Amino acid sequence: MAQGVLVIAEQVDGTFRKIAYEAVSEGRRLADALGESLTGVVLGSGIEAIAPELGKYGADKVLAADDPALADYTTDAYANVVCDIVKECEPKVLLLGASMGGKDLSARVAASLDTGLAMDCVSLRVDGDALIATRPMFGGKVLAEVSIQGTPQMAAIRPNVMEVVDAERAANVEKVAVTVGVVKTRLLEKRVAAAAKMDLTEADIIVSGGRGVGGPDFSLLEELAEALGGTVGASRSAVDEGWRPQSDQVGQTGKVVSPSLYIACGISGAIQHLAGMGTSKYIVAINKDSEAPIFKKADYGIVEDLFKVVPPLTAEVRKLER
Repeated sequence: MAQGVLVIAEQVDGTFRKIAYEAVSEGRRLADALGESLTGVVLGSGIEAIAPELGKYGADKVLAADDPALADYTTDAYANVVCDIVKECEPKVLLLGASMGGKDLSARVAASLDTGLAMDCVSLRVDGDALIATRPMFGGKVLAEVSIQGTPQMAAIRPNVMEVVDAERAANVEKVAVTVGVVKTRLLEKRVAAAAKMDLTEADIIVSGGRGVGGPDFSLLEELAEALGGTVGASRSAVDEGWRPQSDQVGQTGKVVSPSLYIACGISGAIQHLAGMGTSKYIVAINKDSEAPIFKKADYGIVEDLFKVVPPLTAEVRKLER
């Protein structure tokens, strides 16, 4: 008989991603609503030591699939191990983060288990024993409530949407046997750029540019972001123009971010963009159009040409570093 909530917590190089804490916190809330226990699962190599961290966010127990064969993510190996754990635990609900890797893994696991999956969820609730998921459709124009057929009921949650809640539980850690099964792919080489760009969903400070930047030269924004220790994002219009890659897009159809500081430069503030950054702790808007919708959302607004504001702002930030 299915029981309990199981959460796959994503880690990279021995460090949990923020989405892992969001998923475990949401799993705790659902487990309480169902009157069930919560089990976290972490896969990788040399990760047994970080497993207890999930107890801080509500896990009653953590299963550590710690094996050299899981050092690098491959869909086959990770999906096979997760499916073995699910078959052993028989959870009622299975949660993952809808990160790039999480989307890949959750789809394969759902297909292998022959169960339903709600992808990119922005809200979850319990109705009796049923999990009801809310997810955007048609480019964010519609929010649909869906129920999931099959066991376990699977959902992948959108990053930076669910609240991270400290629960401070002492989770029991159990190392599980790993059988990777048939793996049809193997990693031949791993290349890491010398100055790898910080993932927008993990960034604490983001400087974003929109149509007001006027072209593909985002150097002014990149300099400000570097001075602040942050990273650069972009609006959908800037991405559609080909000025920035799609991976930089912030918004309902891009990445949902929740940094401590979000600086919007030359961004009017379309609804889909506001949906992607509205939960930022502090929002600063720089736009020469005083009627731009972004000012209604901003904590601080500067009505001026960004090319007159950003350079001196960067200079002042750099003075603070001295």
